[in-house]
Amino acid sequence: MALVLAGCTATLGDTASPPATTSPAPRLHLGKEPYAAVATRVLPSVVNVTTDVYEASPTGAPEEGQGIGTGFIIRANGVVVTNCHVVQGASRITVFTSEDEPTRYDARVIGGDCEHDLAVLKVDAGGLPTIRFGASADLRLGQQVVAIGYALALEGGPSVTAGIVSSLDRTIRVQDPRCTVCANGVRTYSEVIQTDAAINHGNSGGPLVDMTGRVVGINSAGSDNAENIGFAIAIDSVQPAIASAISDPLRATAYLGISTRSVTADLAFQMDLAVESGALVLATLANGPAAEAGMREGDVIVDIDGEAIEVAEDLGRVLDALAPGDEVDVRVVRSDGEERTHRVTLGTKPLPTEFLEP
Repeated sequence: MALVLAGCTATLGDTASPPATTSPAPRLHLGKEPYAAVATRVLPSVVNVTTDVYEASPTGAPEEGQGIGTGFIIRANGVVVTNCHVVQGASRITVFTSEDEPTRYDARVIGGDCEHDLAVLKVDAGGLPTIRFGASADLRLGQQVVAIGYALALEGGPSVTAGIVSSLDRTIRVQDPRCTVCANGVRTYSEVIQTDAAINHGNSGGPLVDMTGRVVGINSAGSDNAENIGFAIAIDSVQPAIASAISDPLRATAYLGISTRSVTADLAFQMDLAVESGALVLATLANGPAAEAGMREGDVIVDIDGEAIEVAEDLGRVLDALAPGDEVDVRVVRSDGEERTHRVTLGTKPLPTEFLEP
């Protein structure tokens, strides 16, 4: 099954608490037309994200193209969430609202986490309709969800698809040669939500919502070879990065240059791991800090400078408290049970819009 990324190619006065709806929302009537009720509530906060992107031409000279994706507003003062791959390498980012006569805003990146395909944008506006966060940890198999995005680009307007949660613990890999923090041009998503709500080109960065209209995931990838299979980033996993971008825009953050997922007893059994907790390294970025220190795919990180790593989220928490250039001892356990400690000099996590000028 071939997987594809579903996108084509101010003063921040608020606190970092979860976003709150700031405009009156229509009453949800979950009887006769539940999907229409959800769409009516959510659509005002969904935006179209377009980018001007420089890419190499057949002659090797950079040419400017355009990308299309989706985002959603989480703060009334213009904070927008989308995928990193929607805006990476962009020389210009434009956001359009979802009205019949959309309002156009210039946008800028204020933060994100490209390793987890997240970008946080800011537009200069006020009083915008917002969407609330739900809890992806509360999702259950078979639960109904709705995906909203710009599958047909701006001219076609937003589209709505519905389905159920079909898996909650998938790891997928998607080719993305433009990704600067992906190992061998492959973006790795761990513990994603799989749904049969269709996610197509242009849907990237749009919200996956539950039947109360709350965001439980960020639509990110679909399949070219199978119908009605899509994948979304669990919203719980990216909320700390979103809060950081809001409270401290463009802060330089430390990173190891790896993709990870949490080790559980089931995963340890399936992969014959020597430990039942920690952060399993799924991939390492060539020439990244971890790879240069000798870490490799299959290692399980159990400790950083004396801080225990029980799950992948612990790794992010520890790194958030460190700075680029810091040297740390990373203790890992390999599949044969051997323990190793690597001295790693932390790098600086690239922002989504870093690119080479033509």
